Amino acid sequence: MTTATSADGTEIEFWRSGDGPVIVLVDAALSMHTESSKLAALLAPRFAVITYDRRGRGGSGETPPADPAREVEDIEALIDANGGTAFLFGSSSGAALALETATRLGDQVPGVFLYEPPFIVDGSRPPLPADLPARIADLVDRDRRSEAVTAFYREAMGIPAPFVTAMRLFMPGWKQAKRIAHTLRYDFGVLAGTQTGEPLPVGRWSALRVPSKVMVGSKSEPFFHSGARALAEAVPGVGYESLEGGHHGSAVMSPAGIAAAITAFFRP
Repeated sequence: MTTATSADGTEIEFWRSGDGPVIVLVDAALSMHTESSKLAALLAPRFAVITYDRRGRGGSGETPPADPAREVEDIEALIDANGGTAFLFGSSSGAALALETATRLGDQVPGVFLYEPPFIVDGSRPPLPADLPARIADLVDRDRRSEAVTAFYREAMGIPAPFVTAMRLFMPGWKQAKRIAHTLRYDFGVLAGTQTGEPLPVGRWSALRVPSKVMVGSKSEPFFHSGARALAEAVPGVGYESLEGGHHGSAVMSPAGIAAAITAFFRP
């Protein structure tokens, strides 16, 4: 483990493994760098893989005020600390952050691979409740973190109540999710305007100029496919691909197919 210093002075912890072109793995909401360990191990024979704890998570610091743009600067600091250029991979809300970063950093990011950004662009699932980010922030501020995590899983991820109850009682990661529930404001921030059930704000990524791929598991909910196709259709240079047998948890649980696709895309 070592650290990189972001533009506002925040220290970001990261880990490097393997050798080759640098790739930074950007995790999803309520995740730590350990969630990327299986994917990192599969990529390490062909890449120098950077895993890190996003701002406010694990040993990475956080400097107020909270602003999603600071997370772009965090990734820029990681890239600068590892040779100056890096491919990006992001999963779920981390995919939205990777897309935002690739758009803003230009030549520092030669390619970006996105797995299931949770864009809601049609009626294939209900849009995110407009007041959800504020309600979750209020629960965190009142130290009702378990309720905040429950609200996120139920209303943002759409997990049925009985399953969330089982997660709260039996999932080892629930305590971790509670500890970093305050970081959900960054995920909501980077996803702002993309979960309304309306067309994507594609002008946000009009400066994207690098080869880009968005992938969705064949077993994932239809809204993931709708959002990915909408992105690919609206932003030049973004390709869409379905991963046979994949699902939303594949990047963490069974990433072999994703690793193969990343390698084929970045190192054919």
